[in-house]
Amino acid sequence: MSAPRLVIVDGIRTPFCKWNTSFASLGADELGRIAVSALLTRTGLDPKLIDEVIFGCVCQPAEAANIARVIALRAGIPESVPAMTVHRNCASGFEAVTVAYERMTAGRGSVYVVGGAENMSQVPLLFKQSTAKKYGALGSAKTFWKKLAALGKFRLSDFEPRVALKLGLTDPVSGLNMGETAEILARENGISREMQDEFAVQSHQKAVTARERLSEEICPVYVNGNAITEDNGPRADTSLAALGKLKPAFDRRYGTVTPGNSSQITDGAVALLVMTEEKAAELGFTQPLGKLAEYAYTGCDPARMGLGPVSAIRKAGRPVADADLIEINEAFAAQVLAVLKVMGDVPREKLNVNGGSIALGHPVGATGARLVLTALKELQRRQGHRALVSACVGGGQGGALWLERD
Repeated sequence: MSAPRLVIVDGIRTPFCKWNTSFASLGADELGRIAVSALLTRTGLDPKLIDEVIFGCVCQPAEAANIARVIALRAGIPESVPAMTVHRNCASGFEAVTVAYERMTAGRGSVYVVGGAENMSQVPLLFKQSTAKKYGALGSAKTFWKKLAALGKFRLSDFEPRVALKLGLTDPVSGLNMGETAEILARENGISREMQDEFAVQSHQKAVTARERLSEEICPVYVNGNAITEDNGPRADTSLAALGKLKPAFDRRYGTVTPGNSSQITDGAVALLVMTEEKAAELGFTQPLGKLAEYAYTGCDPARMGLGPVSAIRKAGRPVADADLIEINEAFAAQVLAVLKVMGDVPREKLNVNGGSIALGHPVGATGARLVLTALKELQRRQGHRALVSACVGGGQGGALWLERD
């Protein structure tokens, strides 16, 4: 018996909003709930038919452990339906899709809600471990004088926070943050500041032009009585002159990677309904967005993590020429340009045709699912057959998925 094929029936996402803007007050669990509720409404699926909910999340909130479960229950999915959170850094949204496929091939279910959710605005500040111990001693002190003695051991330096977002974007093996790895790729591949800024401007221009198309994958989110209906990252006024004024963010003296040619820190969520081809036909979903054809994950040097798509695409087993559309996540302009240079066979006219994360933003746990959704929607509009989506992964990995339409 042949393995079942995974079809993506439909998908939807919230707008993607820049750090500390429209979604700053909404937790990742709430953004995920909104996306899943909208997906169920759009598809009309009976939630009792769902076998499992699988969501990617990188910056998991302490108050919503196993965030996939919280999202599922708050979206009205029956408590008998299990849920699992997956984490492969920037490829977590891919992981949600491929884990569902692996469940299907193992005969563990046929209907899954998958996706990703992230609120990077709410990543907390942390105390140092030494400070936490002092708080512990204060909490266990039983008398007034012991409490006073415990308080007396605090110093001003104890209240200097550790920035969890910065820690999360730093690889502990190489000791480099993600921007520093992009600087390495820029130097080794001869990618100038001008080349990076030009790529970033094009990302914004394509995203602004694609606003109406992108609206087809977006559900409104209501915040304090106001409807948020579109991504707030793309800027029509982005120019080479404007980007040229920005200072390097990771190497102040010799660097070329800036906030303007890097992906935006962003909040958002994506939900996809996936099922076996047989189940989709049984339930009357005769025109799904597409199917998962092949996928691969690979490892690479953590200091050059941006090259992860190169090995992942090659391992996925199809020639790039087979793709009608290509999405390579724009973690950094330098990173995508390095991938293009190393591979040498990626047609620029097929690449990120609706813009990428430099303009749209990169809510890390959700981006992989967004790439799948955006690629399939555009493939449908163009009546194309195959799309290739790929992403580099912090820590030195790559992920690539081949998607197909009949």
